[in-house]
Amino acid sequence: MDERIGLRERKKQRTREAISNAAISLFFDNGFDQVSITQIAAAAEVSRRTLFAYFPAKEDLVLHRIADHETESGRVLRERPGAPLATLRAHFLDGLERRDPITGLNDAPEVLALYRLIMDTPTLAASLLRYRENGKQALEEALRDKENLPQLTARLAAAQIMSVQWALSEDNYWRIAGGTSADDAYPAARAAAEQGFDQLAGGLGGFL
Repeated sequence: MDERIGLRERKKQRTREAISNAAISLFFDNGFDQVSITQIAAAAEVSRRTLFAYFPAKEDLVLHRIADHETESGRVLRERPGAPLATLRAHFLDGLERRDPITGLNDAPEVLALYRLIMDTPTLAASLLRYRENGKQALEEALRDKENLPQLTARLAAAQIMSVQWALSEDNYWRIAGGTSADDAYPAARAAAEQGFDQLAGGLGGFL
């Protein structure tokens, strides 16, 4: 029984990846707004109904590629011991060192193309705000649960922390998009991250 469930899950994952890959390829070639759901379904060899079962909205075909990072800060805070700001600083700096795409410090062509698609498509950029709001809420909840902070204090802290992380990531992306390699951009990116978290510590040190 468990083996059959495992096979079904793997098949579903393969179908999901095939749909997403077909969509991303079409978006890269033609632009997000110029590609229809019908075209994506045909390219992936599935029905429209099957496509929507995996991806309820067209934007999800792109943004699911970063969905694992949606609530990452809150998850990291819950899973790791230590003071919240120190924990999140260490995690972000580690991401820079690993060239994690979510930090913006990644010059792989496929990563740059995906970010360019998101940034250059108004509907995708707007949907990204929903992902960011979910991330902020997850961090707020983690701060309340782990640090026993009042709701308003946790909300304001989460907003400040996530805003700094997003600003750092976007600056890194634009630096890379401008032609700087990830390796060459790393020292400045690390220095900016240290400054960003230092400023957070100056304002939030009494709480976190």
